[in-house]
Amino acid sequence: MLSFNDVACRRDGKLLFSDISCVVHAGHKIGLTGANGCGKSSLFAMIQGSLEADSGAISLQQNVGITHVAQETPSSERSALDYVVDGDQRVRQLEAAIDACGEGDGEKLANRLADFDQAGGYTIKSRVGALLHGLGFSIDSHNNSVSSFSGGWRMRLNLAQALISPNELLMLDEPTNHLDLDAVLWLESWLKQRDGTLILISHDREFLDSVTNTTLHIENQTANLVTGNYSAFERWRAARLISQQALHEKTQARRKELQGFVDRFRAQATKARQAQSRLKMLERLGDTQAVRIESPFSFSFQTPGAMPSPLVVLDKAQVGYGGTPVLENITFTVQSGDRIGLLGVNGAGKSTLIKALTGALDLMSGTRTPAQKLSIGYFAQHQVDQLRSDHSPLQALQAHDPTLSDSQARTYLGGFGFNGDQALQSAATLSGGERARLALSLIVQARPNLLLLDEPTNHLDINMRQALADALVSFDGALLVISHDRTMLRSVVDELWLVADHDLVPFDDDLDGYARWLAQRRTQEALQVASSAEGEESDDSVSSSREGAANQASADTLMVGDRRQQKRDQAERRATLAPLKKAVVKYERQLEKATLALTGVREKLGAEDLYEAQNKQQLTDLLAAEASARADVESTEECLLDSMEALEIASNE
Repeated sequence: MLSFNDVACRRDGKLLFSDISCVVHAGHKIGLTGANGCGKSSLFAMIQGSLEADSGAISLQQNVGITHVAQETPSSERSALDYVVDGDQRVRQLEAAIDACGEGDGEKLANRLADFDQAGGYTIKSRVGALLHGLGFSIDSHNNSVSSFSGGWRMRLNLAQALISPNELLMLDEPTNHLDLDAVLWLESWLKQRDGTLILISHDREFLDSVTNTTLHIENQTANLVTGNYSAFERWRAARLISQQALHEKTQARRKELQGFVDRFRAQATKARQAQSRLKMLERLGDTQAVRIESPFSFSFQTPGAMPSPLVVLDKAQVGYGGTPVLENITFTVQSGDRIGLLGVNGAGKSTLIKALTGALDLMSGTRTPAQKLSIGYFAQHQVDQLRSDHSPLQALQAHDPTLSDSQARTYLGGFGFNGDQALQSAATLSGGERARLALSLIVQARPNLLLLDEPTNHLDINMRQALADALVSFDGALLVISHDRTMLRSVVDELWLVADHDLVPFDDDLDGYARWLAQRRTQEALQVASSAEGEESDDSVSSSREGAANQASADTLMVGDRRQQKRDQAERRATLAPLKKAVVKYERQLEKATLALTGVREKLGAEDLYEAQNKQQLTDLLAAEASARADVESTEECLLDSMEALEIASNE
């Protein structure tokens, strides 16, 4: 369906990729992957026809339509529903053709109506309504004008407009960046069921794994098309790198052997011919490359200056905007060492809760009690937008911490991928991912003891997401995360809390359980909508609907007491187990640190010169340190075993 023949691309004189030759077959779902700046968006633009290849050719099968998400949304008074319907150009064309038929065009009108039916014209508004609902739009907002929505919601409208298109080839560039987890899960399910071909740029591992069946990866100025999702590609790539390294080492050994022969016998007349033969063999060996570590990012959080506990407490808090509460009667404590993931549908109040914890949003009632030495690192999209556009990364960091010298600041920024002249670029010229990295670097440098992260992975590529997850895993302070990246959540949080129905409660399941909870909630909402629609069709339906609702209400009344008791029992059980679980996590981390310390001392004891006479005092000190570290490991192991046993006993009661 789509073929690439020796395609190359240069931007601003820099070669992004060359010699790309591969074929995409109809029905394939392609994940287009690679580090930021490798040329994914340029290849996208070439397929769409908005950018020409510097060499080679891209061929698209005749009569194959392409759909992609518009980057801008005009401010329009058209309703959201009508705006999304516009994405199905075939239906719109048939509507115009039907309207153009006169009174004497009976046969023509009949044909147009048949085509309209075949194109799904009679069901398009219900299908668009389902799309909008899945992407988080309330039913009441479907008839609101496009101009009434904010920028992020307009991007969702553009996505919905692309999804409704019947074109064979759908192209999506980071479609999850403006979505929260519930919309991501819905989109994932929708794309899996969609017929047709998909080319998807995404840095969300689980999203790629679930949706795609082929991977086109751009790396080292070339591309490889591999059958399988992103995890399958990574296995293929790992095996290839192992083979590459083995070939490189074998070639280098052979090269050394041949060069040695030439060096020894080049000057001897009896061996000159053999030496020349070896030289030709050396030339035929060609160049091989050693495997290099790909990720340019390497950073970690320093230990916070203070670790008070609790860090911040909300007591019977009511939070909202303009006198309208979003969350009510919230009692929530963040302890030192907590690692919490916040779940909840769009608009439930997750970001509102974080703003209340920071103190940026005043409580309508209740109290917020911060620790005296509370230091918050808060990452949200507005932090990225507030970076001074005229400042370079170096200037931004030194304004944040004037004590840093140029060399210290440059070394630090290098861990976030700002190397050389990149550290001197103005923020106005940075990409969205680079600006997000810069905002993160400022937060990390401040050594917070409480991290509040609201969608920190937006615009970050897979390497940077992994580097961030690695840094968060070893972070000593407390952590509260909102993210649609399930890989990130699974890696860094220990407990999940659910924001729903103006309340905040622990979620006693995993992310797969949350997906099931969302599916059940959507089913209930769909049934309510269907019931409401049926009720409008006839008085009999209204009467029947009301009777059914009354019967259901009676049943709910009988069950409410049991549910309340069940909730109380569950809350008591959680309250009992929570400190025991935290103790296990605490001692696991302490044991990991103690083991690393012991390993470090033993490595030093392995130095050969340590046992010479002049190093006697150093040896004595290290032996004492080894004994102390070993005792620390043994003591921590005992505490961990005791805490695990206490948790097991409490869990079985």
